[in-house]
Amino acid sequence: MTKTRLTGLDAFRGWAVLLMMFFHFTYDLSYFKYIDINMRTNTFWVYERYVVVSIFLLSMGVSLALVHSAKIKWEKMYKRTLILGLASILISLATYIEFPYSWVYFGIIHFILLASWIGLSFLPYPKMALVTAVVILIGSAKGWLNEHWLFNLLQKPLHLPPTYTEDLLHPFPWLAAVLIGIAITRFGWSHTIFKHPFLTSKNRFNKLLSFFGRHALLVYLIHLPLLFGICMLLQR
Repeated sequence: MTKTRLTGLDAFRGWAVLLMMFFHFTYDLSYFKYIDINMRTNTFWVYERYVVVSIFLLSMGVSLALVHSAKIKWEKMYKRTLILGLASILISLATYIEFPYSWVYFGIIHFILLASWIGLSFLPYPKMALVTAVVILIGSAKGWLNEHWLFNLLQKPLHLPPTYTEDLLHPFPWLAAVLIGIAITRFGWSHTIFKHPFLTSKNRFNKLLSFFGRHALLVYLIHLPLLFGICMLLQR
C-alpha cells in the first residue's frame, strides 16, 4: 500500500460500489418486468443515484490529489487514461448493441476520464478549486451552466440518442464534486475525514467495502453484464 493511500477512502468508495450494485440490480429487475418501478422518475432511486455519483466523484478528487501530492505522475496518468479510455469504449459499444436508441455516450466512466485531466490543473490551487466548485453549483442550480449547445452540435454527426440515454453524467454540476475532493485534500482535511473509525474499523464489512473500493472499476465492469445476464436467464 502506498503512503498516500487511505483505507478509509477505499471503504468510503466501497459504499458507492455497494449502492451502485443495488441500483443496477433494481434497474435490471425493472427492465425485465419483475418489478414495476420507473427508475428515472422514482424519487428514492433518483436521489440514490445522486448519492452514488457524489461519493464516486468526491473520492476521485481526493485520490487525484493524493496520488499527485508532490508532483504530477505522468506515467500513472497515461496508464489511467488508457484503462478508462478502453472501459469507456467498451461501455459505449456494449450499450449500443443492447440499447441502440439509448446507448451510453457519456456516462460516469467517460466523465471520470475527462475530469481526471481537468482536475490536474486545479491541484496547485485548492482555493480556486473550491471557488470554482461553488460557482458551478450555483450556476447549475440557476440554469446558467449547461451543455445543451454542445449536444445540439454533436447529436447529428455522432448519431447520439436524441431524447434518452441509459446513463448520462453532465459535467455541470458534477465537476464540482471532483473539485471539492481536490480542495479538502489539499487543505489537509481528507486524512481527518477518512480516518474516522466508521470507515477504518477493522470489521468484515469494512474489509469488504475496502475491497470494493480498491477495485471499483473492475467491479463496475463485471457486475453490469453479470446482473443483466442473470436476469435475462431467469426470464427464459
